[in-house]
Amino acid sequence: MADSSDSISIDMDSTSSVSSKEHLVKTSNGFVSVAIFGDQDKPPLVTYPDLALNHMSCFQGLFLCPEAFSLLIHNFCIYHITPPGHELGAAATSYDYPALSVDDLADQVAEVLDYLGLGAVMCMGVTAGAYILTLFAIKYTRRVLGLILISPLCKPPSWTEWLCNKFMANILYYYGMCGLVKELLLIRYFSKEVRGAAIIPETELVQSCRRLLGELRSSNVLNFLEAINERPDITEGLKRLQCRSLIFVGEYSPFNSDSLHMTSKLDRRFSALVEVQGCGSIVTEEQPDAMLVPLEYFLMGFGLFRPSEMDVSPRSPLSPTSISPELYTPESMGLKLKPIKTRLSQI
Repeated sequence: MADSSDSISIDMDSTSSVSSKEHLVKTSNGFVSVAIFGDQDKPPLVTYPDLALNHMSCFQGLFLCPEAFSLLIHNFCIYHITPPGHELGAAATSYDYPALSVDDLADQVAEVLDYLGLGAVMCMGVTAGAYILTLFAIKYTRRVLGLILISPLCKPPSWTEWLCNKFMANILYYYGMCGLVKELLLIRYFSKEVRGAAIIPETELVQSCRRLLGELRSSNVLNFLEAINERPDITEGLKRLQCRSLIFVGEYSPFNSDSLHMTSKLDRRFSALVEVQGCGSIVTEEQPDAMLVPLEYFLMGFGLFRPSEMDVSPRSPLSPTSISPELYTPESMGLKLKPIKTRLSQI
């Protein structure tokens, strides 16, 4: 574990029933913000958000869903890792600062876990964050117990994505986090129905996200964008994964085909796909309720249950247990609960 001088600890809500703290952890590639929620004696769940987002703008919807919050905070201590400079109030880095690679970002996750004294963890990532955590799982297979991935990536950018990202990078460099960049990011995140149209006002969710985007430093977003736009293909590495995986993807996500490709390359015995109808990429914000039932059954595979089914909170490390295959039928995973459309193999 690193020396105490390598971190700044801030008590975020000492009066809350769910304790929360934020650390700025010094790594070999700069400081990384980690917001910690819950009892640190419980098994760890590590999250990583998508481009230009942090835990407030990427996971707040899921954790404001009462049942999902109860399920997760009962079973885990949550460690929200933020991409470098994506926390609110972060200092701006120079545009000449060498952008970190995706390998650097995955290694940062390992350094953060070392500092916090964490061993094997459950991971939850969204799109770019899902890529980083998947790469982390490939490089550090014994440190990942399970992957919960939302609209994930494993291939290099398509020409369309690459050109869009390059265009966005140029606008960020010359004009900062302007209205055009925000619009491109919102298209990346949300379905058209949520974003609104000429005669349909955008939702409060989109308005809130737009405000939070405006508070980020454009140079920090640019560095993460450049890293993810130069990502290599990690499809072959998926064969080395030794954990169970649960993938959510929005029907209208720009990365829907990428996520389906990734699912097809995972071991069908230990992976499941939940395609959420009428949703964009960030299912955690747009339709968090759709995640509850699949999450329940996924976590049951690790011996974790809803609070009403347990007398005490789990205090030992996660240990996968043998469960009945019928728990992973389409019906049990939520097929009958609109708007979920489930494609899966047994776990």
